[in-house]
Amino acid sequence: MLNIRPAKKSDLENLKSVIDSSRLFPSSMLPKMMDGFFKKTEECIWLTLDINEPSMVAYAAHEKLTDGTWNLYLIASHPLVQGRGYGKKMIAHIETELKKKKVRVLVVETSGLPEYEISRKFYEKCGFNKEATIRDFYDKGDDKVVYWKKLS
Repeated sequence: MLNIRPAKKSDLENLKSVIDSSRLFPSSMLPKMMDGFFKKTEECIWLTLDINEPSMVAYAAHEKLTDGTWNLYLIASHPLVQGRGYGKKMIAHIETELKKKKVRVLVVETSGLPEYEISRKFYEKCGFNKEATIRDFYDKGDDKVVYWKKLS
């Protein structure tokens, strides 16, 4: 059964597996990243999509020093569930939750490297507009590509 819901501490091991399969960053960073969410000290959303077990994770947070701007810092799915439209459903769910909070703008950033072309096309299919490219941001030859979407 497909279920998008707030992440729980008990999801951590499954979410680490999702992160490891996506190769975005070391999954050992996940507990520290989620700490503010669990302690309710950070204005953020951590969601998981369940297909019998957590198979996708998303993290969005208020962009500090802004009024109504949030950043989608992470969206990752296990390769076994990719290409089924779940990512679009997750983005739509995030947007619905953020609109309830009167969020105006959602930003997402990704690499300009060729292996991230699928991610960039995904954001465009979800209605994000390419707003900026910052050359050599992550490393020499690795640009940051910034996408923007107006929510209200």
